[in-house]
Amino acid sequence: MDRLKDKVALITGGSQGLGAEMAKRFKEEGAKVVSLDLKAPTEADVDFFELNVTDSEKVNAVIAEVFEKYGKIDILVNNAGITADALLNKMTDDQWDRVINVNLKGVFNVTRAVSPHMIEQGTGSVINISSVVGEYGNIGQSNYAATKAGVIGLTYTWAKEFTRKGAQVRTNCIAPGYINTSILDTVPEKIIQSMKDTNPMKRLGEPIEIANAALFLASDEASYVNGQVLGVNGGMRL
Repeated sequence: MDRLKDKVALITGGSQGLGAEMAKRFKEEGAKVVSLDLKAPTEADVDFFELNVTDSEKVNAVIAEVFEKYGKIDILVNNAGITADALLNKMTDDQWDRVINVNLKGVFNVTRAVSPHMIEQGTGSVINISSVVGEYGNIGQSNYAATKAGVIGLTYTWAKEFTRKGAQVRTNCIAPGYINTSILDTVPEKIIQSMKDTNPMKRLGEPIEIANAALFLASDEASYVNGQVLGVNGGMRL
């Protein structure tokens, strides 16, 4: 298949979990994929630049290096994210700050560096990875919910901002439900079973299902899709 033939795709947090699955899927569809992460990918055979998305100076330098190497940037997936859960009255400043810096400031830093290149070339697709938690909240995740709600707000804003002078630079968002990745490794089986039982489809989502949604938004098939939040959650919030 070649839905992304010759396109250059950047994926933050692209070396593991959902990021690695998206990197693999994009490459299968012909894209030149660059993983921006703290560690090199162990499975996906993609280009790699070490990057801490919270470091704005390093972000600017790395994006400039990527652009110099490839001459363009067609797709950006803002996927890098962390959790540091606690009830509000037990959440430390450090837990709050770390999650805000990676999940929200990181999205801001990378998109601020990439978007001028897209606007200048007149086309591009920015895909922000939010969460069902950003839409509906979750006990013990004040920091995470705030960042993922913020990412939705950034999506709406950039969908208007990047296109205001006619550039076909689309910004969309994916809000996954509970997905079967290593982030659930520490979650008790009883809670995971409850996640399944309360979902209309009676199961967790799989990483490939998020990757396929991202593929659609990245491709020319979604050329008139802009400023949308795509819930991939099995119908858990109907």
